[in-house]
Amino acid sequence: MHRKLYILNGSNLNMLGVREPHIYGSTTLQDIEQQCRAMAETLRFDCVFRQTNSESELIGWIQEAYFQDAALIINPAGFSFGRIPVLDAVKLICRPVVEVHISNIHRRSQEYRHSTISVAATAVICGAGANGYQLAMRAVDDLWGQTEAAGQPQ
Repeated sequence: MHRKLYILNGSNLNMLGVREPHIYGSTTLQDIEQQCRAMAETLRFDCVFRQTNSESELIGWIQEAYFQDAALIINPAGFSFGRIPVLDAVKLICRPVVEVHISNIHRRSQEYRHSTISVAATAVICGAGANGYQLAMRAVDDLWGQTEAAGQPQ
């Protein structure tokens, strides 16, 4: 049986490869999705990969992940900073949650340094570029195994 994994992306990530390539690189979100789907097969995850510019749609997808007993990789992008409704939705997830940021938010200007979502995440990966998604998938795989070994979801 495959495990469920939702990989959700927030605002403006549909513009990867175009928007500020000096910060985010030239890899597109479609490239990242292809890489994640290939790795999902290897790791035996049923993968749902989505992007939205709408906070309410993102919240709905996080709730859907909860009802699917799925793990969550989330790059909340602009929804990272002060978005309590997204944080409250992420807190629902019982499986591992890994927050991903392509850039190192701690090296950015002040308004980009503190993600409210991080307090609900099992792990945070930032500054690894597009490779952060694959690192996150490996982390979810490892963390899922730990929670299964303990006999309970995270």
